[in-house]
Amino acid sequence: MGPVLAGFLQLLALTGALALAYIPLGNYMARVYSSDKHWRVEKWIYKGIGANPDTEMRWPAYLRGVLAFSAVSVLFLYLLQRLQGILPGSLNFSSVNPAQSFNTAVSFVTNTNWQSYYGEQTMGHVVQTAGLAVQNFVSAAVGIAVAVALVRGFARSRTGELGNFWADLVRGTIRILVPGAAIAAIVLVACGAIQNFSGIHEVGQFMGGSQQWNGGAVASQEAIKELGTNGGGYFNANSAHPFENPTPFTNLLEIFLLLVIPFSLTRTFGVMVGSVKQGYAILATMATIWVGFVVLMMWTEFAHHGPALQLAGGAMEGKEVRFGVGPSSIFAVSTTLTSTGAVDSFHSSFTGFGGGITILGMQLGEIAPGGTGSGLYGMLIMAVIAVFIAGLMVGRTPEYLGKKIGTREIKLAACYILITPALVLVFTAASMALPTPPNSMLNSGAHGFSEVLYAFSSAANNNGSAFAGLNANTDWFNTMTGLAMLLGRFLPMVFVLALAGSLAEQKPVPATAGTLRTEKPLFTGLLVGAILIITGLTYFPALALGPLAEGLTS
Repeated sequence: MGPVLAGFLQLLALTGALALAYIPLGNYMARVYSSDKHWRVEKWIYKGIGANPDTEMRWPAYLRGVLAFSAVSVLFLYLLQRLQGILPGSLNFSSVNPAQSFNTAVSFVTNTNWQSYYGEQTMGHVVQTAGLAVQNFVSAAVGIAVAVALVRGFARSRTGELGNFWADLVRGTIRILVPGAAIAAIVLVACGAIQNFSGIHEVGQFMGGSQQWNGGAVASQEAIKELGTNGGGYFNANSAHPFENPTPFTNLLEIFLLLVIPFSLTRTFGVMVGSVKQGYAILATMATIWVGFVVLMMWTEFAHHGPALQLAGGAMEGKEVRFGVGPSSIFAVSTTLTSTGAVDSFHSSFTGFGGGITILGMQLGEIAPGGTGSGLYGMLIMAVIAVFIAGLMVGRTPEYLGKKIGTREIKLAACYILITPALVLVFTAASMALPTPPNSMLNSGAHGFSEVLYAFSSAANNNGSAFAGLNANTDWFNTMTGLAMLLGRFLPMVFVLALAGSLAEQKPVPATAGTLRTEKPLFTGLLVGAILIITGLTYFPALALGPLAEGLTS
């Protein structure tokens, strides 16, 4: 069997597995966020934090809950790293320096999981499990909660209430992420991923010297890093490391984990708004972009010319020989079209156009299917923009799911789609203009520019993967990417929740003969076109200076 055929068979198997999980998981999540009953363990948590889960919140109160919880989480994780040197189970690692502690705390709380350090040489067991792993759960739950609040905005009328943030946070963690990650961790352990709390030990003899490895609760961290679209690896090599990702089967499993919740949330959306066809329209949009990007990536990586590349079956530099070009391409596209950031290959070693595809995937806003929660609310914002464009074409007030898209709604949606590109382009320009930051680039020219563009696209879009050529462990990049992650996570949430509150207050508008049918293929095509055109107009000049220039000259 050739590598091209093997790659496409894996793509078909992955698509089939996602299709099987779509309806049951989507329906289950809809029940989780619609139920008025509380589990006993949830009641204990509510009592411990002093929250009343039955109190409905308007959007400002919901936002305050999101920001307060996230601020406390950043402070706790920052202090945990600064105190690591005196904590038990630290593996004799020293405390993390202030700039890197800030960057890492912000990174994991914002569901970015950008890492400017070597995990196996920096973080001990306590920080990994009590700090980073916990944030992998709750940061994902925050994203789902905000998405559900927006869905309630479409589903409800004549009320500004969007649910209760604390109830949504706890339910997402306890009922969805914990059981899902537990099952995945057991499968990973059975397939060879490690799960222990051992210390540092020497392994074998390499070129006259020994190599040191430390153990850790790797399988459990790996499971939630993929399921929660987090991405932070226990080891610097991330999912290319055999302790994290032992076999081709676990590689496919990890891709499935990082896609299954974002895709299935479209079913949750359809059930909660009372029209599963609307969910299928959003799903079709996400799937069209995802499949298109995967096929394009495989073509760019397999079609490289030259005898060495032909013998290898494609551009194998930077890719794990256990997986090959096809699975590496699927993983690269899936991790950059979601907010995961995990990698099983080095994106800097992809072809010029292949590296550009990974950057563009993040710059789309990671909405195909995007992160846990963030992908859905990002796609719904784009749907609002699409119906607005359609309304301009026919001279009719735009409507979506029975809600009028007026001046307030379109301003909030416009602010949402502008904030992240502004962060990416401004921070990239500053890094290239100042004298010191370019010294962090491993390469010069177009590829070096791509390293910086990739870094801030990853940070501002809360992805977390790196181009693997940039030395980001400097005060400049630790501070600037930290700010990009904070602003890129929480400013869009402000506009999402404000839009949700505005929609929830509206009276539903009955459908008429002139109403745009947003569950039809025509709207799906319009939505795909709007996404690609808006992103292309925004980022094309920057992409032309980096990956496009490299691809055309290589």
